[in-house]
Amino acid sequence: MDKENISKEDKKKKLIAQVLKFGVVGGLSFLIDFVITMAVSAISRSLGADVATAATVGGLFGFCISLIFNYFMSMKFVFERRDDLDRKREFAIFTLLSLIGLGINELILYFGVIVFDKVAPSIVSEYPSAVTAVVKMFATGVVMVYNFISRKMTLEKK
Repeated sequence: MDKENISKEDKKKKLIAQVLKFGVVGGLSFLIDFVITMAVSAISRSLGADVATAATVGGLFGFCISLIFNYFMSMKFVFERRDDLDRKREFAIFTLLSLIGLGINELILYFGVIVFDKVAPSIVSEYPSAVTAVVKMFATGVVMVYNFISRKMTLEKK
């Protein structure tokens, strides 16, 4: 093999390793986010919130706590820091990108539950936590792809 092929192969291996690390950090962040989302949404429903609002409130709390964990772990284990960004600016960019992800997540949570309620209202009323969980998992998959691409493009050293 010539140097160009080795270089491409090395880049491919590095990207695969990075995606796997991102998956581990994201998986742990998801667990934190998921547990908090479910707990806060259950508490919100017990206080009288409808299922869609409770899911959205729970998602906000889960997001905030998992964001901090995800930032530290991502910048330590997943992405190679840029030399031209100080840590405050790096965190601000990470947070801004994550807020966009939050917006995507919240929209999917809210409208996902509404769609479930239109299609199968009895399932939503009987199993609100299960519906919230299913919609949350879908939202997480969508946001995970967005997060990796946006962070790699803006935060990682070229």
